[in-house]
Amino acid sequence: MPSYTEENYLKAIYKLAEAQPGTEVSTNSVAEELQTRAASVTDMLRRLSEKGLLHYTRYRGVTLSEEGRRLALLTIRKHRLWEVFLVQHLGFSWDEVHDVAEQMEHIDSDLLIRRLDEFLGHPQHDPHGDPIPTAEGVLHRPQHRLVADLRPGDKGTVVAVKNTSVSFLQYLDKLGLTLGTRLEVLDKILFDNSLEIKVHNKEKYLISAEVSRNLYVAE
Repeated sequence: MPSYTEENYLKAIYKLAEAQPGTEVSTNSVAEELQTRAASVTDMLRRLSEKGLLHYTRYRGVTLSEEGRRLALLTIRKHRLWEVFLVQHLGFSWDEVHDVAEQMEHIDSDLLIRRLDEFLGHPQHDPHGDPIPTAEGVLHRPQHRLVADLRPGDKGTVVAVKNTSVSFLQYLDKLGLTLGTRLEVLDKILFDNSLEIKVHNKEKYLISAEVSRNLYVAE
């Protein structure tokens, strides 16, 4: 099994690769994501390459190998299962779970994670609406729409958030735009692409284009 640090690297590379599919992940972007020095990143990438967990070419970038991608997804699986547990059984709110789950995701026990998954009833999504990878390291991506892509008159149910920062989640709480919230787009402001929406057929809000680009809905 990879070490704590190696798991963090694999997960970071996976996240960066997903944000820009089809391109190699640069050393500098990994360093920025993990808030460390580029020289340290280079040393770790060489080590992970020697273990067959990624393909690294100096000055070009890095891509995960099939095994590296599988291990990254298993780390993500543990993280998201722990987030579900923290929210459903320990009373954490969705803006409080990330840092705790970051620590718990490195527990090396297949039996524990299997029992955790069974205890939770095999959840498909974490508290932010992100899909939970299977035990085999497979991720099924649902087809959701961004609120930014809706037109006046369109309706949908909030099913996921793209931005999981504490400040953004707390802002959504204030508006009542949590998962499961039903909304309708009333108007789109051409000046700045902000949207006027109605929540639960009652309250009306004006949300910025930035907010609308970080909310997913399903019909």
